Amino acid sequence: MSKFKKDGGKELPPISTASLPDIVFMLLFFFMVVVQMRDVSLMVKVKVPAATEINKIEKKSLVSYIYIGEPLQQYRKIYGTASRIQLNDKWAGVSDIQDFIIVEREARDEAERPQMITALKVDENTKMGIVADVKTELRKAAALHILYSSRKVSELGK
Repeated sequence: MSKFKKDGGKELPPISTASLPDIVFMLLFFFMVVVQMRDVSLMVKVKVPAATEINKIEKKSLVSYIYIGEPLQQYRKIYGTASRIQLNDKWAGVSDIQDFIIVEREARDEAERPQMITALKVDENTKMGIVADVKTELRKAAALHILYSSRKVSELGK
């Protein structure tokens, strides 16, 4: 019966923190593997136009982006102020778009290739001539699923 006495209670042992660094490093490695950093550094100014009727993309891994706009301030001395095309992290001409689409298509799985989307992120002040040229090259490359990026405009702030 002496086992159940309450007046001579033992002190609880301290919690061991020896495995705490292991847990912290496991979490660190988990987030390093799972989190994807930004792939592209923008070299053009892109303020997408506003729209009222927009849809959200379901699977963003199927999207390849083409950026069109005037170069940022640090690139204007070299490239001027005319609208330019950026594919991933490099400047490109209209003739480079077909090769870009082929490379992007080859990077996808066989089953995902038909669902591949080409998104145009075009600055709202860009002339439509360069956009029409890009669309013509996309047609030649059989990239017919084109999406225009835009931002939602509020009904009150028209």
